[in-house]
Amino acid sequence: MNSLLFISGGEIFIVMIVVLLLFGANKIPEIAKGLGKGMREFKKATDDIKKEINDSSSNMVDDIKDIKDTFKDIK
Repeated sequence: MNSLLFISGGEIFIVMIVVLLLFGANKIPEIAKGLGKGMREFKKATDDIKKEINDSSSNMVDDIKDIKDTFKDIK
């Protein structure tokens, strides 16, 4: 399975040539830079969401422990 996303090497080469013809050699680095920046921002947003979920779940666990301790004291 040496293909990337079920595309063979020849098809990738043809796609690269079409991209080069459509955008030109000067625009390709700008497009790559924009894609890289977008991927970094997406990863940062994903990490922020994961951090927020972990923080809120740890707060929930602490609240549940407090409630359990409260009910133990009542007995």
